[in-house]
Amino acid sequence: MKEGLKKQYLWAVFFLGMFLLNYPVLSIYDIPEVWFGIPVLYFFVFAFWMLLIVLTFWAVRKSERDKHV
Repeated sequence: MKEGLKKQYLWAVFFLGMFLLNYPVLSIYDIPEVWFGIPVLYFFVFAFWMLLIVLTFWAVRKSERDKHV
């Protein structure tokens, strides 16, 4: 993967995180309900966070794998 493309992926992940972890989106999940013993808001905050970590790992891993080929 080209260095410029890697930076674009990482910027896209950053802006996705800014969108998903911002007030208007999180207020959708601020309901008095519990899933798996966890409040829904907390569940989605950690789910979005995990998604961002996985996407970042994928972008960095893909770029490192392409360098070694």
